[in-house]
Amino acid sequence: MKRLLTLSLCALFVVSMAVAGGVTGDYLEARNADVFVGACFSNAEAGFAGDMAILGWKISRGTWQGVSLDGLSVAGVVRAKGTLGDPANSAYPVRAVLLVDERASAEQRLALRAFAQRAGGDLLSDIVRVEYVPMTFAFEGDDVHSMKAVFAAGALARVETRAMQKGDHLCANPEVTYLPLTKLNHAMGATATTHWFRGQGLDLVHNTPGKPSAYVGTFQFSE
Repeated sequence: MKRLLTLSLCALFVVSMAVAGGVTGDYLEARNADVFVGACFSNAEAGFAGDMAILGWKISRGTWQGVSLDGLSVAGVVRAKGTLGDPANSAYPVRAVLLVDERASAEQRLALRAFAQRAGGDLLSDIVRVEYVPMTFAFEGDDVHSMKAVFAAGALARVETRAMQKGDHLCANPEVTYLPLTKLNHAMGATATTHWFRGQGLDLVHNTPGKPSAYVGTFQFSE
């Protein structure tokens, strides 16, 4: 009886989640400022770098607004007034370009936009341009500590990461300078070996490779 009750409660929980809507998957973020470095270096970048970031979500499974988003991806490229995450100064206003998986149907495109704005919060509140592009979002490796990630949005944006190495740190006392820009279940700092954006809408052509400026992680959001 106890086992039957437990199974019934689990089934009820799953049904409740399906009715409410929610998604899970993998996340990648890269900025034009170091996220894991000594304070002296991060202070030198504050106000001069860190105003740009790429945030990408690969949805493993789930629904949003009643629409299945299994296997689809969406990303935001943001440009802020100042350094994102700077506790001393506001980075707002922030403009964003939304990159949507071209495989998505009309319904899925709307749901992906709604999900991204929920996950990205104020960072994606002012979307100035939407692009529908072929997207690659792959993670290699069984251990997040050694995981490599590749994100590509057509010819508009690309991020490649690897695990951080000793030579990536510019001083003997590196620390987490900026936390991830969105809510995650788990996150690990990484080095962005490739990080560029060549799209329109933000008055920006960006390329900052070889910086400990990225996060890889996992997410779960409910409506």
